[in-house]
Amino acid sequence: MAAAAAETRVFLEVRRRLQSALLILGEPKEGGVPLDVSVTPSSLQVKTPTGCTELRLPAEVRLAPSSCHGLRYVAGDGLHLRLQTQADFSPKLVSMFNQSSQAQECCTFYCQSCGEVIIRDRKLLRVLPLPSENWGALVGEWCCHPDPFANKPLHPQENDCFIGDTFVLVNLRSDLWQPRPELVPLETHCLSSENHFQLKPKANTKVICKRCKVMLGETMSSETTKFYMTEIIIQPSERNFPIIPRSRFVQSVIAQCLVELSSARSTFRFTVQGQDGKAYILLWLLNSDSLVIESLGSSKSIKKFPLLEDILEADSGSAWNAVKVLYQPCIKSRNQSLARLWDSDISVHSLTLPSATCLELLLILSRNNASLPPSLRCMNSFQLESKNAPNTFRGNKQGSYVVISLPN
Repeated sequence: MAAAAAETRVFLEVRRRLQSALLILGEPKEGGVPLDVSVTPSSLQVKTPTGCTELRLPAEVRLAPSSCHGLRYVAGDGLHLRLQTQADFSPKLVSMFNQSSQAQECCTFYCQSCGEVIIRDRKLLRVLPLPSENWGALVGEWCCHPDPFANKPLHPQENDCFIGDTFVLVNLRSDLWQPRPELVPLETHCLSSENHFQLKPKANTKVICKRCKVMLGETMSSETTKFYMTEIIIQPSERNFPIIPRSRFVQSVIAQCLVELSSARSTFRFTVQGQDGKAYILLWLLNSDSLVIESLGSSKSIKKFPLLEDILEADSGSAWNAVKVLYQPCIKSRNQSLARLWDSDISVHSLTLPSATCLELLLILSRNNASLPPSLRCMNSFQLESKNAPNTFRGNKQGSYVVISLPN
């Protein structure tokens, strides 16, 4: 197979469940040179007079070279073709919380942004999932007597950790009485391994990191604190703090959350909202079985953001597991009518994060979208008829398409 290209971008998306792959060879920008493409079961090679690019596939993925079909040219994008593959399913995601509960290890809670120790050497004897947000409404369907759980909030005991969709609840009773507790101005609640203090009933309930001032969570009662999973790292105490770039950590946490919720509750539409209840992003999960492999030579033309510099450090031919979503921003009064429709739809699940993290996530989605081949950045006329009214997922007549990296 031969074509013409001056600079070639190679993009390969493998769908594990469908056992198929989409190969895109980028369109030449100026002029053209001969291009030879060779496909083997374990690699993909692109040769030009000026060099050679080779993508080696992970061991669990194999291509079927004789199955190449559907060759077509997409203006502004390049050559597209499809292949059959043999790809094993990715291993099941295992939460760090489950591992800790089984080993009965002492854990240390860190601020993900700066590494400040929040809770040191906490032994978690019980790590339990919280029921869904609508569990109270379902009790009446199962009980023939008055609700036994009415007005009884679920608060963890000293060695408990309750896990929600995007947060964990822990009891800080044993950590509150440290020597010389220090109050923070503006009625905020600072936490570190050295000092904690109890808020007044009417005080601001935000919990912030003492060192970097990032919001970590909220106080739920005098003893119970909610920490958002996007803001903390929980490690066995004998391990050191892992340095993970912020953008990579955020998208890994969100991607894993989407996969777990879609599997457990058959929920595929999500509203990402701040702790104040304001909607920031609408997400529609398309699939979670993609393996993306690409040469990143063309990333030089993409505008860089300081928050996302780590994304551009990947070597040519990098591969990662990913989920694909459609997304629409709701900031600056955009998509407000659609957001209201989703808010009243019981099939849409809300994910609550700190407002600053919602904006970080929106920036990550925008950056990931811009890094895709042009033809994959949007979907036209993506619609779903809801029960009450047409629920059209579009912004500027298009729905933005993006991949989010899963943790390896």
